[in-house]
Amino acid sequence: MKPDVIIAPCPSYEEGEVQAALERVLAPLGGLDWVNPGMKIAVKVNLVTSAKPEKAATTHPGLLCPLVRMLRSRGAEVVVGDSPGGLFNAAYVGRIYAVTGMKAVEQAGGRLNQNFEERTAKFPEGKVCREFRYTAWLDEADAIIDLCKLKTHGMMAMTCGAKNMFGAIPGTMKPEYHFRYPDPRDFARMIVDLDQFFKPRLTIVDAVDCMEGNGPSGGTPRHMGALLAGESPHKVDLVCAGLIGLRREEVPTLEAALERGLIPASAEELTISGDPAAFAIPDFQLIITGNSHLFRGDGTSLYRKIKGAVIEKLLAQRPRVEPGKCVGCGLCGKVCPVKAITMKGRKPHIERKKCIRCFCCQEFCPESAMKVHRTLAARLLD
Repeated sequence: MKPDVIIAPCPSYEEGEVQAALERVLAPLGGLDWVNPGMKIAVKVNLVTSAKPEKAATTHPGLLCPLVRMLRSRGAEVVVGDSPGGLFNAAYVGRIYAVTGMKAVEQAGGRLNQNFEERTAKFPEGKVCREFRYTAWLDEADAIIDLCKLKTHGMMAMTCGAKNMFGAIPGTMKPEYHFRYPDPRDFARMIVDLDQFFKPRLTIVDAVDCMEGNGPSGGTPRHMGALLAGESPHKVDLVCAGLIGLRREEVPTLEAALERGLIPASAEELTISGDPAAFAIPDFQLIITGNSHLFRGDGTSLYRKIKGAVIEKLLAQRPRVEPGKCVGCGLCGKVCPVKAITMKGRKPHIERKKCIRCFCCQEFCPESAMKVHRTLAARLLD
């Protein structure tokens, strides 16, 4: 029987160590025996922002290139891509490719995606997202490999395998989806709908250097020295949450996956190859989102609904500008899906009644000046 999740040491991004680690995590799944000559493989990486690889915000090319070579050795055509926040066109995405080190893919025998068309999907099986726009390059693939990065996240607490497929939504449309699904529960259900639609064949997690603190783009690199792999992004995520000290109920995408029977209630119920405890980081700096009460308070009685609304008001996190870091670029106001941010005296002013706490402003702030702020009530409860 194949294990649900495999975890193996990968001390650095040095090619020999990465090659050995990839072989070790893929072997229990049958290696890459499912890849046939002429097969077209899309490798969906995380290119959230224009950041150098050592920032740990994006999938590291040192992991990507050995994987591309392994796929090419089996005769596959390999295309690597993503749609980061911003314009989904050759000029904008090309700059992201250059800064994040993705150009190295071409030397490894792969191609960087240059198809910037969009299509509309009809997905009646979806729980909340039954029609959506997506990047057409994924349609060209016979199989998708989800090559993600383990990081903290302002809205979802953690971004890893499941959340990585949100990159299938064109960059400029991402704020619209935050507007459509402002409740973290529904946003998580939308993410799981995307995973169910695209059905990545394999999920591999870059946990060599993770991101802690103000993730997914403005945090701090934290060395873990591990690779993980599995056929289910949700089962892989369940193990990853434990590695950084998150409980399942604190990660909305895991709760949404549990609702659909895609994961068990605990990682202890999974079949795991390797020892997660050897890589766990007890003092990993998290974004305490306060989301854990949402699913538990999602009852049907009036009392439970009122109780859930009051708790959410008291405990829900919100974006706040950190003094001294903001340079007044105004990007936060441009990406805000509900236009809750206006610039006053070259400083962002957040209209709290409008804010839906999607944290697009925090995710895309180039200076990491926008932080996730916890209410006094939430801090007192701790």
